[in-house]
Amino acid sequence: MANQLLVTQIRSGIGTKPKHRGTLRALGLRKLGQSNTLPDRPEIRGMIARVPHLVDVKEV
Repeated sequence: MANQLLVTQIRSGIGTKPKHRGTLRALGLRKLGQSNTLPDRPEIRGMIARVPHLVDVKEV
């Protein structure tokens, strides 16, 4: 089984750029404190690299 990433939103997307808000949505995050488990792929890593100040990432 491939590695998984647990992505948790730790800061609000309010007041950020529209692309950052869109990236949060694409990661499946809508609310503060919400988590989502995603596959560890380059596409997902790239999205996380766009919003590192808004999310916390742990390998599962």
